[in-house]
Amino acid sequence: MDIETVGIVGAGQMGNGIAHVMSLAGYDVMLNDISGEALAAAMATIDRNLERQVSRDKISAEDKSAALARIQTTQTLPDLGQTDLVIEAATERETVKQAIFEDLVPHLQPHTILTSNTSSISITRLASRTDRPEKFMGFHFMNPVPVMQLVELIRGIATDTETFEACATVVEKLGKTAATAEDFPAFIVNRILMPMINEAVYTLYEGVGSVKSIDSSMRLGANHPMGPLELADFIGLDTCLAIMNVLHDGLADTKYRPCPLLTKYVEAGWLGRKTQRGFYDYRGETPVPTR
Repeated sequence: MDIETVGIVGAGQMGNGIAHVMSLAGYDVMLNDISGEALAAAMATIDRNLERQVSRDKISAEDKSAALARIQTTQTLPDLGQTDLVIEAATERETVKQAIFEDLVPHLQPHTILTSNTSSISITRLASRTDRPEKFMGFHFMNPVPVMQLVELIRGIATDTETFEACATVVEKLGKTAATAEDFPAFIVNRILMPMINEAVYTLYEGVGSVKSIDSSMRLGANHPMGPLELADFIGLDTCLAIMNVLHDGLADTKYRPCPLLTKYVEAGWLGRKTQRGFYDYRGETPVPTR
């Protein structure tokens, strides 16, 4: 099937990035959020990020104007019902996602493909709560969406071939690369990445190294572009903890037990860059380790 219109649920960091790349690739986008302020902030972010691409000669000023013109915003979830493809990019909590799908499903067209940008939750289980498990799959973008080249495509047990091929075609049109992942907890990227981050937090928790020494060691010793604790702050410590809990619950292996220090930071509301404090304090001119 031909996908021409895309509905996106959630205008946060992931949602606005997905809207950015979809509109730039020529899709008409309907961006939804319950908050008008979030939608306004998302459009300002998209404008700023497109302008950055113009300044680096990656796109033209005309491309930017055309992309912005393709994005509409709405606080009414049923408005997304007329789109060909819906990508849910709400918070990484299964109850929230299920509630969104239950509210949205009665308004969808029969051919509409329903997807989730979840980074860890079972696609089969999410699909089973809808009226179209065969037209449901995981569509997992990496953050920041305009920069990262990979998209994980995850088929649930009932996902049909036509749905998978339609989503793979979208990824190709975006100029990104698709990695096909099986529907197991956290898929590929986060199955590997999150335990590494969790182990870095354990290394800090047990006093093996400081925040600075751990991040420097992985940047300079393993040639990572960003240290694991700095990366955790960028992702959001609440998201990291949610994914570790999915791994621990879903695979029942103690090696996935979230570090108590990660839990403590989340309980404190120190979630990383988005709250100005995590493993680093971002309230000054330069980030300062909090431990």
